[in-house]
Amino acid sequence: MPTLENEYRLRAAGHLFVAGIDEAGRGPLAGPVMAAAVILPVEFTHEVLNDSKQLSEKQREEIYVELRADGRLLISCASARVEEIERLNILRASHLAMERAVRGLAQAPDVCLIDGLPVPRFPWRHEGVVGGDALSFSIAAASIIAKVERDRYMRAAHEEYPHYGFASHKGYGTALHLERLKEHGPCPLHRRTFQPIAQLTLDL
Repeated sequence: MPTLENEYRLRAAGHLFVAGIDEAGRGPLAGPVMAAAVILPVEFTHEVLNDSKQLSEKQREEIYVELRADGRLLISCASARVEEIERLNILRASHLAMERAVRGLAQAPDVCLIDGLPVPRFPWRHEGVVGGDALSFSIAAASIIAKVERDRYMRAAHEEYPHYGFASHKGYGTALHLERLKEHGPCPLHRRTFQPIAQLTLDL
């Protein structure tokens, strides 16, 4: 289970506001990449909160509602659009979404804990924490916020583009999604530089 060990260490070093940052949506073939930044209260604890990938969709939605309703938390979520993913590449677009999320916080952080490796030229002091969404409560909270908001975005996209099945696979390359892509071709939400969509586009 995640803890506040990293957050306590940084606060002991004089960094009062510690933001956890995570993203959702690097791997899908469609939709934006989302990132969230969360600053937790000093004595935060939670019996279920964990890496979003370890939880069911129902659990993620329930925890999301709890986190959003807790006035002690500072939360910001932002995205990079498909057009930006195509122009920048997915890694740089993910970093852009992270920057936007931090800028959206009501309080600027003194330091950030980012899931994964350190981010080159990130505007704030930060540490990369590999597997951080399973180690840090701040990062785990950010993983829930980013994942749920992206899933909700893709469910809404299903209403506009129902024949792709976005509500079920959220844009990931499932067998159903690939089948529908071959049948209908890509829509404006598809990342056309991603394989196999790039090859499909060439074949059309």
